Amino acid sequence: MGPHGVKYGGSVAGLPRQGTERMARKPASMYRRLKGQAYTRRQYTGGVPNNRILQFHVGNRIAAEKGEFEISLSLLADESCQIRHSALEAARVISNSTIRTAAGPQGYALRIRVYPHHILRENKQATGAGADRVSQGMRCAFGKNVGTAARVKHGQKIITIQTSPAYFAEAKDALRKASMKVPTPCTTIVDHGHEHLKGLV
Repeated sequence: MGPHGVKYGGSVAGLPRQGTERMARKPASMYRRLKGQAYTRRQYTGGVPNNRILQFHVGNRIAAEKGEFEISLSLLADESCQIRHSALEAARVISNSTIRTAAGPQGYALRIRVYPHHILRENKQATGAGADRVSQGMRCAFGKNVGTAARVKHGQKIITIQTSPAYFAEAKDALRKASMKVPTPCTTIVDHGHEHLKGLV
């Protein structure tokens, strides 16, 4: 018993006990390279985390399906990689917020062109004080499911934005911000509507 009535080795004011082990989330850079065969068969895999992407097609979807928007821009991956579902959702949120502020809710349409099929596995290791005594497990273990990722090839489209020529600069900036959320260099191209962009490109 200590001088303040607290047992030695216990917790003080909600602080963690010395020697507490916790599971650290590994950096996404460990999963961005394409290695081996895709692991996608969910019917044989239990406990796959839910997809973080809330919507794959946002904005004025009816006008986009009818082809009423004059221009279309796409974000292309310059390298083959894996993009985690959380990174895709972050790219969707920032790009959607940027173009929505300029064009309004009915002045654009944004679509995510890839889907996170690949299941990521991780051999979890405990970290923290005293964790070296409990984390000596089998090397190259199969691991548990920690998330999903989309396998993207070189030159594949990740995000497409359709809008009017008046918001071309905002759409291009939205894709530029989205490219910062994915683990590969990206290029923005104009799919169609070059004739409406004279003096803007």
